[in-house]
Amino acid sequence: MNIQPLLDALGIQEDAALALADDLRAQITDLQTRLREAETHLEHLVITRKTVTALSERLPAHPAPTDLPEHPDYPHILALFNEATSPLRARDVCEALDHELLPKNIEGTRAKLKRLVKLGILTEVDAGSFTRKQ
Repeated sequence: MNIQPLLDALGIQEDAALALADDLRAQITDLQTRLREAETHLEHLVITRKTVTALSERLPAHPAPTDLPEHPDYPHILALFNEATSPLRARDVCEALDHELLPKNIEGTRAKLKRLVKLGILTEVDAGSFTRKQ
């Protein structure tokens, strides 16, 4: 009986298994490297979170955006007041929001500004004149 073909077939399978094992070892090495990088990144994020949390406790409290009523104008209104150098009137805000300058739109904006005053975000310095609360 000639066992050479069997030995040749075993040699081919052995070479394939060796190549697979080498490939898997390389993948394991790559995955270990990526895992170390991910763990380092995670560690940095944890440190950053602790630092930001500690710093935020020193900052004056401002209402979070989630404290605002649910209407798309409110974030835009706050952005306007953050950039404003002087008090704004409802008409000015309405115009900056690109709303048509109709009485109903101006009154709606005035109501939003009054709501922000009640929330303690804005203050009414004169009748109808609003500014960011200091």
